[in-house]
Amino acid sequence: MIRLAWLAFPAALFLTAATLTQQAEQPVLKGAAAFGDWRADRPGVRRLIKPEDLPRPYVTKSASNSAGLADRPADAKPRLPPGFSAELIASGIDNPRVVRIAPNGDLFVADSEANQIRVYRLTEGSAKPAKDGIFAGNLNQPYGIAFYPPGNDPQWVYVANRDSIVRFAYRDGDLKAASDPETIVDNIPATHHWTRDIVFSPDGKTLYLSVGSGSNVAEDMTKEPDGGLDAWAKSKPLGATWGSEDGRADVRAFDPDGKNGRIVATGLRNCSGMTVQPATGALWCVVNERDALGDNVPSEYATVVKDGGFYGWPWYYIGSNADPRHKGERPDLAGRATIPDVLMQAHSAPLNIAFYDGKDVPAGSGFPAEYKGDAFVALHGSWNRGNRTGYKVVRLLFRDGKPTGEYEDFITGFVVSNGEVWGRPVGVAVARDGGLIVTEDGNGTIWRVTYSGGRS
Repeated sequence: MIRLAWLAFPAALFLTAATLTQQAEQPVLKGAAAFGDWRADRPGVRRLIKPEDLPRPYVTKSASNSAGLADRPADAKPRLPPGFSAELIASGIDNPRVVRIAPNGDLFVADSEANQIRVYRLTEGSAKPAKDGIFAGNLNQPYGIAFYPPGNDPQWVYVANRDSIVRFAYRDGDLKAASDPETIVDNIPATHHWTRDIVFSPDGKTLYLSVGSGSNVAEDMTKEPDGGLDAWAKSKPLGATWGSEDGRADVRAFDPDGKNGRIVATGLRNCSGMTVQPATGALWCVVNERDALGDNVPSEYATVVKDGGFYGWPWYYIGSNADPRHKGERPDLAGRATIPDVLMQAHSAPLNIAFYDGKDVPAGSGFPAEYKGDAFVALHGSWNRGNRTGYKVVRLLFRDGKPTGEYEDFITGFVVSNGEVWGRPVGVAVARDGGLIVTEDGNGTIWRVTYSGGRS
């Protein structure tokens, strides 16, 4: 009955221009007003959360509130701003996660639970695959995908498994790997958070790898490391972890051949998605923060990854806020945590980020000009919140290459009711024709979002 009621008003899936104009005239939701839930989500709604807006820990109880998974109704589509439309590329995939675009336009999709990388070649100007196949199989929960060297003629496809980075020889247009994988980096910690993303620096000299934590808040790090804390702090990067968390909750860097590994930044509980900002060359990541402190604390975030930066986990969050479960343990780190650039609602579970550059998009195609330089983030959805949030794709707003801190609902409509969802967004990527490719692993679908309305 719930699904029939939801299907009774398909016209509501798309906002009218008048509605969007009214939203644009409404103030940005700030402070406590920004801490809503899925019922208030719709394309065009903007939020701005600042560090001082965060409530104290334990203002609300820690919830266990996972959404049930519903079958996607036959005519259900993502809900978009006026002028935009979504077309289904594929469905019934086991676990589509990260999507990356090859220089020739092919879509490479990590089908993580099936342990394979899929590839789709779309018919020009449509979402219909002209060809598709399995590029590589027998992997170990693959997630991140990167082409090397960066540019129009890559020779390799790199894939991040949960415990390693491998690469396959590649020639433009390959739909299937022609050789066995070559291991570039091994012995990556593999338990608990397993979403390993990878990206190359613009000059191709550095391969970045994100490694999430092995726990919620490093419960077993109450003991000091061997040799004592002072010696550890002097010999390791700022905020480096130890014990079962050694080498985790960080971003690492390697040469393209996997050598000369080092830690770039620490205290990032689970950086599940990385990308390079085209306008600046800066490395960005989106982070899933810790649980069990309440509905609205701490914020999830997107941030520039600063070399040598410490982002707080597990001792602090969003600057100098001490986690009460580790209070007093690391006074030497007080005031030394980097504050992230864009804060998002707690427990939204951001998994991937992609900037909308648009510089190579054919004239007359792509999104309106005001989207250029902004970023899209896929929010997988909450479980540790009394009233659910997430289950959408949001747009981070930038001005002159710098984030304003505001973010805007761009794609919603994945929630069926207060108890069920049909979609859980994971991957976002900008196609060569300027469309936005989105994956979701609730019903295993891939979508192409395009704009055909009046241009600005």
